[in-house]
Amino acid sequence: MFSIVGVTGQVGGVAARLLLANGLDVRAVVRNPASASMLREQGYEVSIADLRDTQALALAFQEAEGVFVMLPLNFDPSADFSEAQEIASSLHDAIVSALPGKVVCLSAIGAQVLKPSLLMQVRYLEAALRELPMPVAFVRAAWFMENALCDVQLACESGEIPSFLQPVGQKIPMVATADIGRVISETLMEEWEGLRIIEIEGDRRISPNDIAKTFDRLLGREVRAKPVPRDAWEVTFRAQGMKNPGPRMQMLDGFNEGWLKFEGRRTETRIGRVPLDVVLRELVRNSG
Repeated sequence: MFSIVGVTGQVGGVAARLLLANGLDVRAVVRNPASASMLREQGYEVSIADLRDTQALALAFQEAEGVFVMLPLNFDPSADFSEAQEIASSLHDAIVSALPGKVVCLSAIGAQVLKPSLLMQVRYLEAALRELPMPVAFVRAAWFMENALCDVQLACESGEIPSFLQPVGQKIPMVATADIGRVISETLMEEWEGLRIIEIEGDRRISPNDIAKTFDRLLGREVRAKPVPRDAWEVTFRAQGMKNPGPRMQMLDGFNEGWLKFEGRRTETRIGRVPLDVVLRELVRNSG
């Protein structure tokens, strides 16, 4: 039995479906009881647990051969990242109580970096789980290709997509969530000892210009990436309702300045198979 957090999301959903397709028993750990009936029909055992509910999580992880955990990335966190620290502590205590056979954890590119940014959240999660008494693997994923979802409507309507990643010709590691879920499922089915760090990105690095050109081909119209001036970021994010945009801005600075990057030593590397055009085609199709 494998216990999977985030089954209703992109990464956890892929991992769970692949395990199920391999004939393995999967326990879906979900917060919303409304999801339970549909998941049971799909072949999952279901446990209801909020990530802050240590006791419920421990029950969800009991007798599991392996568990997959992740931290929902909060784009507007408290200044001290208290939300992430609370969930990381809850996951740690639940795992120690349940003692599953192994743990795979979704992390992110740059989790090893000490400079403050939004990705401090996954750094707290890694710190909480690093010393667990069973085999642990951190899957550090590149920037999600699916982050381009927010660009679909503007690409269709105006042919211009605003970019906080700049310069717009600069390429950074990106990866499809389908590849992340695949690597997580494969890792859960493996045996190892101690701590593993697995870094995953796509088969080529991608710039905002590459995203715009791909939209261009898919939509049959000219699309271009337009950089959002750095001094406009805070006003833009606060207008969207954010109260603490600083960490998000620091994360973007980290990618733009090159200090949020893979560790590249004492790590394993996985290369994704799903190209950008496949991801963007699906985003356009699902947008309506």
